[in-house]
Amino acid sequence: MSNTAAAAEFLPDILASFLSKHSNIDVDLEERPSHAIVESIASGAADLGIAAAWAGLRHLQQRPFRTDRLVIVAPRERRLSIQNRPVMFEAVAGQPFVGLGPGNPLQEHIVRQAARLGYHLGFRVRLATLDAVCEFVSRGIGIAVVPEAAARRCRQANLLRTVMLKDEWATRRLMLCARVFEDLSPHARLLADMLAPSDPLP
Repeated sequence: MSNTAAAAEFLPDILASFLSKHSNIDVDLEERPSHAIVESIASGAADLGIAAAWAGLRHLQQRPFRTDRLVIVAPRERRLSIQNRPVMFEAVAGQPFVGLGPGNPLQEHIVRQAARLGYHLGFRVRLATLDAVCEFVSRGIGIAVVPEAAARRCRQANLLRTVMLKDEWATRRLMLCARVFEDLSPHARLLADMLAPSDPLP
């Protein structure tokens, strides 16, 4: 199981390489919110999960996977009330947004953070993929909050500009987690070692 950022931006190349090397192994990948991933790993419903460190991983073994930074993307030519320097999310929460579909783990995380600040985000459209979100933003439909990796990948093609977020929740340490790495099946251990080859954190 994986959260949206890892599933969309970090895992495709790794999993493609893993499956190419191991033709006898199949991988079942499910996208879930970080808190649901933790619950599934703890209950034994999944072997491995990639979740944000804030989700309460203390009772699971963990390995550092990636750092995921959320950023604002806007059309390069659109004037905002902010410059290109880092800002707090509250500075843009009243803008029209382009977002991912209802129930998407990343989008629900962003919606929750807006609600904590007292904002109800106004979505002009909600789409299935980060690529589609960036495309609509580039056409001036609204702004969006996306992983920095997605913004970097789409920036050249879609004429986007990126503004960093200063909020603590916008920088997330992604961790690979398991109940006990040594107890995994040989196939799952192979995948875990390719995803995050370091020793598990206590």
